[in-house]
Amino acid sequence: MSWIHSVLFLSLTLRWCLTGESSPEVTDDGAPMEKTEQEALYSAIQGFVGDSWNGSDLYPDPCGWTPIQGVSCDLYGDLWYVTDLTLGLVHENSLSCATSLKIKPQLFKLKHLKSLTFFNCFTSPITIPKEDWINLASNLESLEFRSNPGLIGELPETIGSLTKLKSLVVLENGFNGKFPTSLCNLTRLKRLVLAGNSFTGTIPDCFNGFKDLLILDMSRNSFSGTLPSSIGEMVSLLKLDLSNNHLEGKLPQEIGFLKNLTLLDLRNNRISGGLFENVVKIRSLTDLVLSGNPMGSDDMMGIEWENMGNLVILDLSKMGLRGEIPLGLTSLKRLRFLGLNDNNLTGTVPSKELETLPCLGALYINGNNLSGELEFSRKFYEKMGTRFKASKNPNLCQHVVSEAQQYVVGLRSCMMEKTGGSMMEKTGGSLVIKQTWSNLKKGSMMEQP
Repeated sequence: MSWIHSVLFLSLTLRWCLTGESSPEVTDDGAPMEKTEQEALYSAIQGFVGDSWNGSDLYPDPCGWTPIQGVSCDLYGDLWYVTDLTLGLVHENSLSCATSLKIKPQLFKLKHLKSLTFFNCFTSPITIPKEDWINLASNLESLEFRSNPGLIGELPETIGSLTKLKSLVVLENGFNGKFPTSLCNLTRLKRLVLAGNSFTGTIPDCFNGFKDLLILDMSRNSFSGTLPSSIGEMVSLLKLDLSNNHLEGKLPQEIGFLKNLTLLDLRNNRISGGLFENVVKIRSLTDLVLSGNPMGSDDMMGIEWENMGNLVILDLSKMGLRGEIPLGLTSLKRLRFLGLNDNNLTGTVPSKELETLPCLGALYINGNNLSGELEFSRKFYEKMGTRFKASKNPNLCQHVVSEAQQYVVGLRSCMMEKTGGSMMEKTGGSLVIKQTWSNLKKGSMMEQP
């Protein structure tokens, strides 16, 4: 024990002698843990890992020389208190949750708790208590429920009382019901994740106070209705993911106010009304994914794509888009993935211009009404491999660069006669180029679903 710890120990001993207080057990770090805090910790953990667990025997000094995996402490005054608690097999030596568990009220007596995480802990059906959350409101900054399929029912409205929360993660659980409107009180949040549950109903129009929110992920639920206009007031937002829901209607014009947004993922909803110029005004975007929304007969030519020079991923597939492939896309020098498949695009493919994109590694133009001749080089096809698709364009044909180039794209050859050594064979009245390149490598930067 160092001289500093010795002085602390002597001062605490003197205080206990003068006041008559009982002396808590002293750790090797020279500070004791309040007895009621220790008992609350043991009881709370026992509820999750099973009655056979005896913390007082296994971990007599949980904030000192016998720490519990997933438990962190800090000094308040002269005593240790639990500040972080993680339950579930995060690490190999973490405490695993029992099949039959219960949330004991002692959990909510850990009054200095700043972070509480449940990871793959609830596997059997259980509802979490609605009361007692207010007891953690003075300090709790992070609350996470990750991969708990047994957590069912509604997310308690009382979680909205945790007004000091900076991170609320409710990821891949069994929660259902509507978005708790009390969450609108959590204006200090920097991260709000409700993805992978069964939430229903509309998204409330209450985000005007979320000035510090960086991540909003409500994907993979059953939210419906239109997007609220207050989304545009989350001025610090970096990531907005509302994919795989039942959202509909037009995108609010206010979405163009998100000047710091880098990811906008709205795929697989029912959003309509065309490609709004307000989205294109978000020049900070690196990932724009709008696929699977019935945008209708919108024409891509009217969009100033050259203003979105930061784009890395652009997925506009399955949207019913019409018109030609705009040359403005060829100015996106950072673009790695371009998905235009399964639309109603017409006209020729700007092959030579698209080939100049230095980072492009995946191009999908299949399932359209494109026409003319593909004029990509052999080097381009070798680079793309299976990440290039142009089939199901009845009026589009493949230009054969040389006899050695034989790569399946599901297109007829533009050459209407058989050339010596080209190994083209006639199938169903059209010539199909067969893949025989041995140097083509399989792999996918972003495979098309």
